[in-house]
Amino acid sequence: MVTILALAAAMLYGTADFLGGVASRRASVFAVLAVTVPAGAVVMIVAALAGGTLGAGQVGGWSTAGWAAASGVFGASGLVAFYAGFASAPISVVAPVAALVSAVLPVGVAISGGERPGGGVIAGGLLCLVAIVLVSMQPSGPGPDQEAAEPGSRRRRLRALGYGAAAGAGFGLFFIFLKNAGQSGVLWPVAISRSAGTVMAFGIALATRTRLWPRDKGGMLRIALLSGAIDAAANVCYVLATRAGLFGLAVVITSLYPGITVLLARLLLGERLRWLQRAGLVLAAAGVVLVTL
Repeated sequence: MVTILALAAAMLYGTADFLGGVASRRASVFAVLAVTVPAGAVVMIVAALAGGTLGAGQVGGWSTAGWAAASGVFGASGLVAFYAGFASAPISVVAPVAALVSAVLPVGVAISGGERPGGGVIAGGLLCLVAIVLVSMQPSGPGPDQEAAEPGSRRRRLRALGYGAAAGAGFGLFFIFLKNAGQSGVLWPVAISRSAGTVMAFGIALATRTRLWPRDKGGMLRIALLSGAIDAAANVCYVLATRAGLFGLAVVITSLYPGITVLLARLLLGERLRWLQRAGLVLAAAGVVLVTL
């Protein structure tokens, strides 16, 4: 069950990222965030109101609401670092570093907490980690990647490592905190997480003087709203996965979401897959089979 739920979360996260990326081509990233995050919060608040009350459980001295709010803040912070890295550093470095750190950090927490997966699960998890890096790699092109070949490239790559590590840490802490928040329920912790992320998104938009309600260019608002709703559903599937089995396994499989984004870009936008990305997709499939067996 944990594999099915984590795969569902990966598919939904990947789809939401794809839609968010499409919307970002038609408006600024901060404007898109100011739409997608609140949209997910509204969906989850309505679902939570229909589903029941907030549990009163605690993990490590923190209340459910505390863990959920922290997950929303760190998730939004990770997105800021992620997109800032894309704007000023080589994408081919930022993306795989962020993906790897966001998977390794929660796995380390899971192992330190006493999880001891079997040999097949470990082998499959390692394959998935390699797959995450491969499918996240972007082709070099004009912009920051091209500039990296000129003098000062080492400094740019170090900056990319910093942005990637910061984004990955934000995403990894989001996974950890949302898992802890989900111990006493599913819908309300996700709703609180999305609400905290909304505050962050609005704060960033105001600080950067970004319009909170941007002009709808090419259906951008509809795409961004759909992205936010799907991302909220992904959060629910992820929390359910962490409750159904090993936390480390749930995180590793969920972190395969870049593969879904890459596939959608290939199918719907006609973008070509590099051989490294194809190899990553094959490794991801093999890893999932191993952990399932």
